Amino acid sequence: MFKFFGFLLLYRLVGNPFLALIILLVILYFLDRRYVGILPSFTKPFRRSRQISKLRTTISLNPNDVSAKFDLARLLIERKRYSEAKELLVQIADRYEQSAEYWVELGYANLKLGHLPEGEAQMLQGLEINRKAQYGQPYLRLAEVFRNIDHNKALQYVTQFQEIQSSSSEAYYLAGSMYKALGRKEDAKRAFNESTAVYRSLPKYKKRQERGWALRSYFAKMR
Repeated sequence: MFKFFGFLLLYRLVGNPFLALIILLVILYFLDRRYVGILPSFTKPFRRSRQISKLRTTISLNPNDVSAKFDLARLLIERKRYSEAKELLVQIADRYEQSAEYWVELGYANLKLGHLPEGEAQMLQGLEINRKAQYGQPYLRLAEVFRNIDHNKALQYVTQFQEIQSSSSEAYYLAGSMYKALGRKEDAKRAFNESTAVYRSLPKYKKRQERGWALRSYFAKMR
C-alpha cells in the first residue's frame, strides 16, 4: 500500500509513470541498504574489481608480496575464478602453512574445482588450526558440497556450524536453508524460527546487522 501511494505521489510530481517507478525503486533500494540489507550491493562488484586491479599492479611491481597474492586469491574466489586463485595460493604455501584462513581458502578452491577429497582435507586442516575460522562458514561450504553426495556428512557439517554460531540470525538462516536443501523440512522450520527468535533477543546495535537475515528466515518459513 505504501509503495502504491508512493508511486502515485511521485507520478503527480514528475508527470511520467516510468520515471516515477525508477525513482521509487531507487528510494526503496537505498532504504533497504540502510535499514534492512536484503538486496545485494550494486557497488560491491565494482569495488572488488578495483581491488583486484590494484593488487595485480602491486604484484607486478613486487612479485614477492605474499600478502597481496593471498588477498588477490581470496577476491578471485569470490569471482569464482578458482583455478587462478589456486595457482596463487600454491605459490605462497610455505608462508601460510600455519594459517587457518589459507587452508580453508585453498580447500574451497579445490572443492569448487571438483577435487573433493583434497579440498575437504585442506578445509578440515584449516579448521583444526582454528575451529572458528571465518566464523564457521567453512562448515557450511562443506555441507553445500556434500548435500547431494553424502547427506549424513552434510548434516554433520551443518551441526558443527551451528555449534559455533549459536547466537546469530544469519547462522540459523543458513543452517535452515541447508536443512531445506537436504529435505529436512521440520529441522529447517525450527532453524528459521530460531533465526527470528535470536533477532528479537539482540540489542539494538546488533539488530541492524541481523535484520535482513531475520526477514529472510521469516519469509522462508512461510513457503
